[in-house]
Amino acid sequence: MELDNTTYNDLSVFQHEEEFSIFHRLCFTRTSQGRDWLLKYFSNPFSDLRPILETQQILRSILVSIDQWPNEISNGTLMVIEKFYDSNVDAIPNANLLHAFTYKVFNGADFSLVRYSISHFSDFLKGMHQLIQLLDKDEAPLLIRTFLRRAADLMNKPVLIELRERERGKVFSWTETLHYGSYVRDQFRVPVLELIGIYGRIDAWYSMAVAIKKLGLAFPEFIDQPQPFIDAKQLYHILLSTPTPYDVRLSHDNNFLFLTGANMAGKSTFIKAVGSTVFLAHLGMGVPAQAMRLTLFDGLLSNINVVDNIVKGESYFFNEVQRIKKTITKINDGRKWLVLIDELFKGTNVQDAMKCSSAVIKGLIKIKSSLFILSTHLYEIGEELKQYPNITFRYFETTVQEDQLQFSYQLREGVSNDRLGYLILKREKVVDMLEKL
Repeated sequence: MELDNTTYNDLSVFQHEEEFSIFHRLCFTRTSQGRDWLLKYFSNPFSDLRPILETQQILRSILVSIDQWPNEISNGTLMVIEKFYDSNVDAIPNANLLHAFTYKVFNGADFSLVRYSISHFSDFLKGMHQLIQLLDKDEAPLLIRTFLRRAADLMNKPVLIELRERERGKVFSWTETLHYGSYVRDQFRVPVLELIGIYGRIDAWYSMAVAIKKLGLAFPEFIDQPQPFIDAKQLYHILLSTPTPYDVRLSHDNNFLFLTGANMAGKSTFIKAVGSTVFLAHLGMGVPAQAMRLTLFDGLLSNINVVDNIVKGESYFFNEVQRIKKTITKINDGRKWLVLIDELFKGTNVQDAMKCSSAVIKGLIKIKSSLFILSTHLYEIGEELKQYPNITFRYFETTVQEDQLQFSYQLREGVSNDRLGYLILKREKVVDMLEKL
């Protein structure tokens, strides 16, 4: 599925502040290699149904055995292995007692490094062997079986089997240090780097499975049909600790959701919740919903956090226009897109914004191959849009009790005409402060 950098930023898939990042929320990898692979998965959501379903099967197979997951492989273990090959260790001689004695005496630091490193090689081999025993079942998905059996083949050497089966914590003798150290340094470099790559993939899948279990996510069902479709029950935003769930349905016949409501009522959160959930579904992940059915989408585009560009001298409104222009160019290709627009044309006056918004909406609804969610404060244009049968109108309800705003965060049918800006200004004592100036 195609996403651009703007959409990744709008949906908060990657953010420096971990508490605002979906990636960090779902990252439970044990190693930096696993994290790198998870980053690759998040950066390349699938555009084909086969790898999505295959990933779902892999995660299901890991979930069955997740409580027996081996602990032998840590990030430190892989760091030691990689640094061992980067170190300038003197050539390791043949493993007899005389050579071992002289190597230890005259190359004491190298000897200690080799002895320390091969213990981590032993742990790595143990962990990989346990993963193979745990996951390599006949009913396991073909992709993970392929990786596991390749790993088993790489480790199927008498020296490596000895090293794997060695008692953990048992000190290596001088000759054993040279024997195993020489082998892993001279003959195992390429295979072990391949093994680490295989483990990184599995660690990333493990992280996704842990996220599904810890956060109670559900696997979505993909519907194979030419028309775009989303039907989600109790969908919520993955980053919220106490979210309000929504029921969401968009289809070919009702492909445009016109969303209104006051500031802070929940419009932006809703839009981002739908977008991020569809994104996660295209990774093969579980999603934050009780249940979800959807079609495969070719792309996801958002227009949420548009900014001006001082360096280029471009105004906020100009960049809004350019974003809409890019969106129209992208989605006018007959493919299935999910388009998310939050508060269109904030960078101009109300009358101009109404005219521009109405023109854009009336154009976008002609594109039946895509689904749209658009939020706006400009409830006035809702009346003229009611003539179009494919537009659904929803709003977030807000009530006022004794000058206090009450947000239910519940979607209602219809169009909101709330105007609460001045009330918020008054509630926060800004009006009082201004009067006292």
